[in-house]
Amino acid sequence: MRRENVRRVALSAGVALLLAGATFAPALAQPAYPNKPVRIIVPSTPAGVLDNVARTLAMRLGDQLGQSIVIDNKGGAGGNIGAEAAARSSADGYTLFIGFNATHGANLALFGKLSYDPVGDFAPISLLAAVPNIISATPALPVNSLAELVALAKAKPGQLSYASSGNGTSTHLAGELFKAAAGIEMAHIPYKGSAPAVNDVIAGQVPVLVDSVASSTAQVKGGKLKALATTSPKRLLVLPELPTVAESGYPGFQSTAWVGLLAPAGTPKAIVEQINAAVLKVMALPETRERMAGFGAEITTSTPDEFAAHIRSEMAKLGKVIRDANIKVN
Repeated sequence: MRRENVRRVALSAGVALLLAGATFAPALAQPAYPNKPVRIIVPSTPAGVLDNVARTLAMRLGDQLGQSIVIDNKGGAGGNIGAEAAARSSADGYTLFIGFNATHGANLALFGKLSYDPVGDFAPISLLAAVPNIISATPALPVNSLAELVALAKAKPGQLSYASSGNGTSTHLAGELFKAAAGIEMAHIPYKGSAPAVNDVIAGQVPVLVDSVASSTAQVKGGKLKALATTSPKRLLVLPELPTVAESGYPGFQSTAWVGLLAPAGTPKAIVEQINAAVLKVMALPETRERMAGFGAEITTSTPDEFAAHIRSEMAKLGKVIRDANIKVN
């Protein structure tokens, strides 16, 4: 081979190597996730159950990921404002979302149309916690069990009423599910929050209450409310003597609020799996379980696929309850 040909071949090879280096250098330079703080959007104001779950998770999730976690409260419209903000965020793992049984269960049926798609706009990561409800009664009501409440309701059809924390809330839907299961009629009295509902039932203004374990437990233990059953699938750690609705004659019945962690759709699967693994480690810590129990939440985790299936199931179940009961938001 002539010298000029050798030189030409060497030059071509050198150019090819330079081009290959230019092509692959950016990919090789991609920093590992995460390399900056991670934001978690919470669709509620501070100090509620959603916020408490998010902050409990954030306390140790930062340790697992090696970055700080920033809580961003965006309450309003039953969680829809925060959900829309999360759905429109970059799918890079740096914005996560605390979804719950409203944003990813009931809201589509309640509002008819949403500014986000609960399924298509999100990548589920893991369930985090369940927040059970309790069916209780004012002390003056002459019932001491769920069976006795059902018997009284059937003897006085339409004369009993129950209070909840508001139209379309998990407590309202739990009450409607129980009415359907028991075949009874009770008027629904919605309140703007748990506190006024609890107070009016204690005072005897409304005979029955369906509310979260977090809002009811102290009043039950203090003798101001008569607990009849929990809507959770198993007995509560804080009230182990209280039977479930399922144990009280309605096998398979359960209706609990739930909280989970999601990312915007399109977030790389590897990042979703990395966060899921970190979440499972945090939720397995005894201190996490203790903090959760302190505000009435019970830890429940999942794989991303299990959480996705749970969302679809909840949307179908709660949508039917809402349509059958003709529930409208305020």
